[in-house]
Amino acid sequence: MTVDDKFLEVEHSITDRVSRIGKGKYSRILKMARKPTRDEYSKSAIITGVGIIIIGGVGFIIYLVMNVFFQVP
Repeated sequence: MTVDDKFLEVEHSITDRVSRIGKGKYSRILKMARKPTRDEYSKSAIITGVGIIIIGGVGFIIYLVMNVFFQVP
């Protein structure tokens, strides 16, 4: 088997996978999917940012409690 044959085999496997994208159990989800609007994107970014800040705050509070009460360096 030559290098060209290997490349053709890989190309065929990739094109087969791509052609089956809309025909499986996820096809309904892919058909319903769309690009979010600017408003939807900004709301999800704000919610994600608030979540990150809350989780970071909880971690910092745990760090402070451990540092004050248990003298962990």
